[in-house]
Amino acid sequence: MLHKYVQGNKWRKLKYNLLEAKCLGKKQLLTFGGAFSNHIYSTAAAGRMFGFETIGVIRGDKLDELSPTLDFAQAAGMHLVYLDRSTYRQRKEAEFLAHIAAEYPDAYVIPEGGSNALALKGVAEIIAEVDEQMPDRLPMTWCVGVGSGGTMAGLIRAVKSTDRVMGFSSLKGDFVDEMVADFLDKEYANWQIWKDGHFGGFAKWKPELIDFINYFYASTEIPLDPIYNGKLWHRLNDLILDGHFLKGSRIMVIHTGGLQGIDGFRYRFGALF
Repeated sequence: MLHKYVQGNKWRKLKYNLLEAKCLGKKQLLTFGGAFSNHIYSTAAAGRMFGFETIGVIRGDKLDELSPTLDFAQAAGMHLVYLDRSTYRQRKEAEFLAHIAAEYPDAYVIPEGGSNALALKGVAEIIAEVDEQMPDRLPMTWCVGVGSGGTMAGLIRAVKSTDRVMGFSSLKGDFVDEMVADFLDKEYANWQIWKDGHFGGFAKWKPELIDFINYFYASTEIPLDPIYNGKLWHRLNDLILDGHFLKGSRIMVIHTGGLQGIDGFRYRFGALF
């Protein structure tokens, strides 16, 4: 689903959070993210569309010039609050959240990346929609990029027992397995995460990644961002060419949107694609 402003998995993750905020009578949405965050961008847009004031707690000091993401968010009405990185790291702690609740009593708080139990409920609808459109489908491998872990966890919990979920991490480190597992209600044996295609870590890149994104677009006319989907497709392409999948395997790739990140990339590094 590539809505112009609230793309891909962001619609899924925000849907039931927006409904819960409305049910609770909250007038504001408050969430967290960096200066180039897809989630900040999407929350600002969704708030404007559905009548919520929005507050973005931004990691790091305010810069002289806003990033394209924050420029859009502010134009959409989001009030931006900046926290130094040390304080920002406390964002999941009970004392910090209690302080936020006291300072913003009318705000419904959504975690960084939008991943929580209600987000998983929205992500699960992807599976239901595919199964409705493909009622007689055979077992398949679902492939998805991994950031905060909520989208992958939602897929793991909802797929058929004969399916597998394969994650492709944009983050450097083995902690991503635990991050996804923390969202699961029990142990599942139907998933794995590839952690060797991050190109140096979150938002890191190398020329071969950009070359692949350009080649992919020229071949398919499907745009990929360099943060999540570009890294997913680059690593998946290598696996396919290396014979990782048996002949006749069925692979479902989830494009999670995030195309606003292209503007942020060009802002930092130039128009390489």
